Order: sequence, then C-alpha cells, then structure tokens
Amino acid sequence: MIISASRRTDIPALYPEWFMNRIREGYLFVQNPFNARQLRRIDLSPDNVDVIVFWSKNPRPMVGYLDELDDRGYRYYFQFTLTAYPKLLEPSVPPMHELLATFKTLSAKIGAEKVVWRFDPITLSDVTPEQAIIDNFERLARELRGSTSRVVISFVHLYKSVIRNLKRIQKEKGVTFYDSSRSVEQVQRIAATLADIAHKNFTEIVSCAETLDLSGMGVEHGKCIDDRLIKGLFGITVSDRKDKNQREACQCVESQDIGQYNTCTHGCIYCYAASSNKQSHNNRALHDPESPFLIGNGGANKSGDDSHPANQPLIHELNR
Repeated sequence: MIISASRRTDIPALYPEWFMNRIREGYLFVQNPFNARQLRRIDLSPDNVDVIVFWSKNPRPMVGYLDELDDRGYRYYFQFTLTAYPKLLEPSVPPMHELLATFKTLSAKIGAEKVVWRFDPITLSDVTPEQAIIDNFERLARELRGSTSRVVISFVHLYKSVIRNLKRIQKEKGVTFYDSSRSVEQVQRIAATLADIAHKNFTEIVSCAETLDLSGMGVEHGKCIDDRLIKGLFGITVSDRKDKNQREACQCVESQDIGQYNTCTHGCIYCYAASSNKQSHNNRALHDPESPFLIGNGGANKSGDDSHPANQPLIHELNR
C-alpha cells in the first residue's frame, strides 16, 4: 500500500507528532470525506506500507522524525510546494527564504531525487501576472538547482470553494483573478517558458492533472504518486493502476490518503482542500495527537466502548 500524507491537508507541517504516534502504534482511522460514520482502519506496519508520499508547503517540523522513520524501515519521498506567492494568496506560509533553507536541508538529508518541487497551482491575477509567475519560477529554479531533479506544475482548478475564496479576496482587496483555462495560448506560452528554464537548470518538468496536452511545450503529463519513480528510488514494484478516486486527468497510481479536508490552516486562497479557513482552524482545535483520528476521536468513548466503530477492527472500507 502507498500512503498519501496528504492531498487533503499538510501533515508534515501541522500534524507530524500525530503521524509519528500513529506510526508507533501501527494503525490509524480514516473517515470517508462524504460520510463521517464510514471508517477505514489503516495498517501502518512497515510490512504493509510500500511507500509514504508526503505533501507539504513546510516539511521542516517533519525533518526531525525522518531518522526514526528510516530506523523503522519506511520508504518515503516528498512533494514540496514552493511558489513565492505574496501573502495575499498564501497568508500563513513561512517566508520564502525559510522554505528554501528547509528544501535544501531536506534534500541534503534524503537526496535530491526524493524531494519533488511543486510549483503549483499557477494562479494568474493582478498581483501574480504572467511575467511575475515566470520570474518567480526562474529565481526558485536557480536556487534549487542540485536540490531536486523534478518540478511539477499545474494551473489552478476553479472548484466552487476556490471561486468563492477568490471572489472574497477580489471584494476585500480589489484583486482580480483570471481563469487560465480560457486561454490555451497563454497556458502554452507559460508552460514552454517554464520548461525552458527547468531544462537549463537540469530539472525534469511535468504537469499535474492537466487536461491540456503540454508535451509540445516540453511538459509531459506526470504522476505525483508515481510507480516508475518509486521503482527508480527504491527498487520495488507497485501497482501501476490509475487511482480511480482522483480526477480523470490525474495520472497517479492507487494510494490511501490519510488526511482530512478542512484541517489545513495555511489559508491559501486557491486551495481545494480547505473551503473555509475558519472551519479549518475550528477543526484543528479538536486535534488530539494521541487519537487514532486526525481530528477528534471519531466520537469514541475514552473508556473503550467496544460498540463504537473506532474500536472495531475494521468497518466499511472506503471505495468498496
């Protein structure tokens, strides 16, 4: 099994203690995002976990635990998002100089090939026009040269919650955002320019869940959870079946996500996984690092009520 930690929230930045407690206990519970009473018990033993894929905007809090993960026999790699966007778009992300230092520290510790740089989602606006996007990418590519071997790009997907957040910022701050999907020519132009910069810095560039074929611009469709990358990194073979629970354009192979929506407090306005910053903060306040659930205890009785689903070995498995 591949563990995704996580598309739904930033576990390395915000919940690393909880994650390690679950590693030590050997299991956790995941709630169905659409039915909180439907649970799945996830076996986290090293024999059951092929690879852990970490997703983060700030993995620094996780770095101190990596030696323990190594000692316990876990394999892992990181998807590390760096965009250099203004605070207006990413209000609670650490300063860029700190993130660059973390990226380089992590890369030196585990290897450049195990730290994938994510420059996504590309979000065009009055404060992030096309040239600013290109300039940010070029500056970061030069800084990260030698610290990564792959960069992933995508253009913001306008989910309803994302549109709501963008409209709010537009109303409050007077900033206009642009739907890149309406301009194929602009997307192709940006992709071609970023590909040229990436290749000059000896970095492979791929896209994430893009419906538009950018291969003619030098950007192939990529897999963030990638069976071929995993084989190259760790010498093991995992299933190449596409994850049917992801968007149609997503090429990722099957994995089990252990996160929960509306629990990330970075406050990024383009985020599909946090529809409300207030709700995310409220949920995080319910977090117990000793619980087998990321948020709360699933209603479990602390006295050990065997009738509660969380205290059963396994109930309804998701996606079955």
